[in-house]
Amino acid sequence: MDSKFLKAEEFGIRLEIVRGLPIWEPYPIYKHQKAIDRIRATIAPIEPGSEREERRPCVHTSDVYISFPDGSLKRPDISIFCREPEEEEEAIKLVPEAVIEVISKGYEAKDLEIGPQFYLSQGVKDVVVFNPYTLLVLHVRRDDVARHISPVELQLLCGCRCQV
Repeated sequence: MDSKFLKAEEFGIRLEIVRGLPIWEPYPIYKHQKAIDRIRATIAPIEPGSEREERRPCVHTSDVYISFPDGSLKRPDISIFCREPEEEEEAIKLVPEAVIEVISKGYEAKDLEIGPQFYLSQGVKDVVVFNPYTLLVLHVRRDDVARHISPVELQLLCGCRCQV
């Protein structure tokens, strides 16, 4: 890992690089982490519609560096994959099928204005942004944007579901 990321860790800062632009924020507070844990506990495969359909795995991780095809490096609150990523000692290079971000106060622009468009441009199929203060859930896909109020169950294109 690059030394600037290790230095940021020492100061309790999450550093991301999006299209060459450094973006930082302090480590999340307890309320933020509790929201992530609640959502992760609900992630599961959608039941197959027929006997011939295979159940796809819903591998999910929290706050792990993902190296995107354009060279950007981000740490989504929750990344969902349909298979186990291969990298264990470095940033994951597999693009997540879905990303869920939980808004931190003061960093709304990062998650609402920068995040969804960036993730979609990199091949992520579902982007979910949850505001734990207003309970607004924004579900963004390439051709659709839906607004919900939490709690809501979402069906993701990768064959997983979750409750936000």
